[in-house]
Parts: sequence; C-alpha cells; structure tokens
Amino acid sequence: MKQLAIVVPCYNEEEVLPTSSKKLLVKLNSMIDEKLISDTSFIIFIDDGSKDQTWNIITKLHQSNPKFQGLKLATNKGHQFALLSGLNSVTDHCDVSISIDSDLQDDIDVMDQMIKKFLEGNEIVYAVRKKRKTDTWFKKASAQFFYKLMLGLGVQIIYDHADYRLTGKKALQSLLKYQESNLFLRGIFPHIGFKHDTVEYERLERYAGESKYPLKKMISFALEGITSFSVVPLRIVSSLGLIAILFSTTLSGWVLYQHMTGKVIQGWSSTILSIYFLGSIQLLSLGLIGEYIGKIYKEIKARPRFLIDELTLKK
Repeated sequence: MKQLAIVVPCYNEEEVLPTSSKKLLVKLNSMIDEKLISDTSFIIFIDDGSKDQTWNIITKLHQSNPKFQGLKLATNKGHQFALLSGLNSVTDHCDVSISIDSDLQDDIDVMDQMIKKFLEGNEIVYAVRKKRKTDTWFKKASAQFFYKLMLGLGVQIIYDHADYRLTGKKALQSLLKYQESNLFLRGIFPHIGFKHDTVEYERLERYAGESKYPLKKMISFALEGITSFSVVPLRIVSSLGLIAILFSTTLSGWVLYQHMTGKVIQGWSSTILSIYFLGSIQLLSLGLIGEYIGKIYKEIKARPRFLIDELTLKK
C-alpha cells in the first residue's frame, strides 16, 4: 500500500485547526481501514508565518499524535510558497500527496476517489468544483473570467481547479526541478504532464475564520499566473503598436491632403486625442513590459523561495 501525505498550508488558522485536524484524521484513518493507503500515512500542516497560535496548535497536535506533522516557515511567503515548501518536504517521505486548504471548504470525502484514480495509474488527480453555489455573483463571475482569460492566453490550466490535488511521487520529484521565484502552481502541474484525471466535488461553506484571499490578492494572483506562463500580452502590445502606427500613418496622410488642398483645419481636438491615444498605449506597454522585467529581476537574484524554521519530519 502507498504512503500518503496530506499537505495543509495554514496562515492564521487558529480558529479552524482544532476542527479541521479532527476531520482530516478521521478521513486518514478511514482510508487506512479501507486498505487504500498504508498506516504510515500522515498529515502535515505548514505554518506560513502565522501571527496567531497556529504553530502552537500544530506542535500540540504533533505531540498528541505522530500522524500529525508540522513545518514552520521563517516568515510569511504566501499560499503558493507555503504549499510548495510542504510538497518539497514530503517528497522523500511519501508515495503520494494530497494538498488541501486548512478551512476544508474543499470536500475531503472525494479523497477516496482521488486515491483510487491514482491506483489506476494517474500520477496527478485534479479536484474540480461542480458548481459555485456558495460563491457570490461577483466571485463567480470573476473566477469564470479568470479561467477563460488564462485559457484564452494559452496558459495550461484546469478549469475550476484550485490547489486541491493529488500528486504522485514522480510528479513531486519533477516539481523539484522547477526553480522559478514567480510561482503559479496551477500552471506548473499541467505543464509537468504525466497521466492525469479529475474528480468533481461541491465546495462547502467556511465554518470558521476569514478568507485569506481578498480581492486584492486574487487580482495579484491572476497577474502572477498570466505573466508567469504567457507571452500573449506582449504580443497584444506589439499588435496595438502596429495598429497605432497604421492609424497615425493614415491620419498623417489625411492631414497632408487637407494641407495641399488649402483647407483650414482646426487641429486642436485631433491633436489632443491622438496624444491621449498614443500616450495610453505607451503607458500600457511600459507597464506590461515592466511586469516582465520585474520578474526577470526577481529570478536573477536567485534568493531562497522559502526558509524553514522548524520541521517535525525526520529523515
């Protein structure tokens, strides 16, 4: 039987951890009883530099039951890096991992299906939401726009999939080879390849605490994904530049014709409009190019992507 590691990123989750840890342990034990996974399987919580009692709760859980493990980052690095640190840490300690957020809004009951699909030969299993009943209209519309935009820009991404996924050892080892600092795991895993499948689930209501993904973080996350995996925006800028040149050339020809025919042109409006038009394109282009230059700047520094303060797992 395969050894499973359930990887759970946490940030200021003291309100949810006592409940979610119990639910995860029940699910882990039930899969062990059903002979789906080995009895050496475990759950690891990653504390992403929390400011509350999250780490204290994790250490107490570990002391009470060895099936609970913990990893504490030296500082807050964000959800994607916290998840990556957990996945990297368990690579040598398990045959397969399942990543899930600590609020357990993602239904843990589909883990059995994920394990079964893994045993059928799938190296990666993506959990995909059936519907968005619990979302507000704005969140539903913005999420759908995000996925359609990413797919339209040529980014490999699984529609309506977040970071609830099963990953086999081969995929985990392949993930170690990705060293970029601009991290977008939802794009990296489809890029890794290997045989994969999906399971569907209904997203549940958050039973405690607050969402760690407000609108500002969602927009930043979307920009990270687009600029990390697609050069289409740069091509759009190039196309806009070409259109602007054609427009300016046509306008110049028209102005020259008016001048040669002796007509008086009141040119203030057209001059101001053309300045606004070209200025807007230039600013947009500079801003977008700046995004990519900023990413290059971060990459060439080659700084550590995360630093581990404490880890309960032992080699």
